[in-house]
Amino acid sequence: MHIAINFKTSKFDVSKERENPINPIFGESLLKWLKSEVESDFDISEPDAEDWGWYSYIDWKGRQYMLGASTYFEEGDDPKSELEWILQIDKSRTFIEKLFGKEKISNSDECVLYFKSKLESEPQIGLISFE
Repeated sequence: MHIAINFKTSKFDVSKERENPINPIFGESLLKWLKSEVESDFDISEPDAEDWGWYSYIDWKGRQYMLGASTYFEEGDDPKSELEWILQIDKSRTFIEKLFGKEKISNSDECVLYFKSKLESEPQIGLISFE
């Protein structure tokens, strides 16, 4: 299970992203921005491509989370227009934790709330909601 945070912004210029070699989905610019925002407090890996978008890993207070990012953009669209983005957050759990239903991620997870607050504090980002 993961948490998805949806929002709209024109803050990120997807035309400057590297090409996703698996699927033409964008999201790298959001992860690079998040990395620059939190690098003094947390270690986030460089973004890498996946068939559903882009992902990075973060070490959060002794636990690993995956941050996933994607937005829909087609060639010919204005790269500076307001786009709908999805930030997915997935918490790594051990087999035993999964077996006994422990340490599940939720909307009240400290890591989720931290990234939600980062998005909310950015004036160019709006219409933030959980999915």
